Amino acid sequence: MSTSLPSSCPPYPPCPIRLLVIDDHTLFRRGLTALLVRDSRLKVVGDAADASEGLRRAQELQPDIILLDNHLPGVTGIDALPALREAAPDSRILMLTVSEDEDDLGAALRGGAVGYLLKTAEGDTLIEAILRAMNGESVIATEMTSKLVAAYRGATVAGGQSAPASVEDTSPSAVGEALASLSPREREVLRGIARGASNKEIAREHGIAETTVKIHVQHILRKLAVSTRVQAAVIASGNGLI
Repeated sequence: MSTSLPSSCPPYPPCPIRLLVIDDHTLFRRGLTALLVRDSRLKVVGDAADASEGLRRAQELQPDIILLDNHLPGVTGIDALPALREAAPDSRILMLTVSEDEDDLGAALRGGAVGYLLKTAEGDTLIEAILRAMNGESVIATEMTSKLVAAYRGATVAGGQSAPASVEDTSPSAVGEALASLSPREREVLRGIARGASNKEIAREHGIAETTVKIHVQHILRKLAVSTRVQAAVIASGNGLI
């Protein structure tokens, strides 16, 4: 499905957004690069065929976004996440893989990836995901949103520490009370988050301003006692809101 895209970069420098592609298939890297560079907001500054080369390139280039495959020779993409984050701490890492396995999804997000996308995604969808990631959003393939609950039950955050306490970890009655505190509009916005929709898509669906959606999202996170959209989506999915 084609998605309308903003005409400019997210509201901060730099523009174009600098990308590093790490994938072991040469033809896929070339095809992906050719697709991305057609958009003036994006610039592929390097590529790599395995985790070791990707680590060197990430440290050298300090890209804005790293598109990382999981099925790499030697060290997998998920296992390489901690080293990549250390080598390029300001880079946002998006998994771009064929795996629809919920364990891979959970491991990637716990390892510090800001998104999990499938290689079956259309070009416009991928570009929008890159822009959303640069805007601070977590981006999950629509096909994977229903697997967030299983991926995050009893999950730990990067570094092996226990996940922060939230309504996910409390009794069903506490979760119910938190959800009941949401206004009807906030529940609509939460359903959109759980489907993986962007703020712009939610705003368009309900005929409201994107800034209004951002305010609703802030209220939702506060009321649910979570810090990310992914955690909010877990709660929504686990309580029948989608």
